[in-house]
Amino acid sequence: MRWQPIAFAFLLRAQKRVPWSLRSERADGVAECERRAVARGLPPIRWPEGWPQDSYSLDPLRAALVAEREGLLREYSDAAFRAIFVDGRRLAGEAALDVAVALGLDRETTREAMTTWAKKRLHAVTDEAIASKVPGVPTLTVGDEHFWGDDRLPDATRTQG
Repeated sequence: MRWQPIAFAFLLRAQKRVPWSLRSERADGVAECERRAVARGLPPIRWPEGWPQDSYSLDPLRAALVAEREGLLREYSDAAFRAIFVDGRRLAGEAALDVAVALGLDRETTREAMTTWAKKRLHAVTDEAIASKVPGVPTLTVGDEHFWGDDRLPDATRTQG
């Protein structure tokens, strides 16, 4: 299994879809996420102001790819999700870099990589996801079959049996 950040907004654009979080029934989706967090023993969700539209940024995705190069992708992802959904912070610009620095990455090296090769890499892996018809995030792919959503993870693990 490979953990792969992609630019979800571009996946949605390619599929000509609008996510639940931008629709009128958004409150139902928010409530479902909060219910699942409680059921899994996770901290309460604190939604960043303006989430998702006004808080979306490619910066944490690019920083995650830099962290991946250093063997810290999962650690960066965990810290980034915690900053966004536990602390309720918008994770753009310096905030995305702050998470990387807290994990031991150099600020300036990470900043430079985010604007050069990580930018290109994010574009490439997102294009790969679109081409392979990844339906959304999170998706776990087993063989050629995609399992979209955290509620589908048990189905995916059964196929590996």
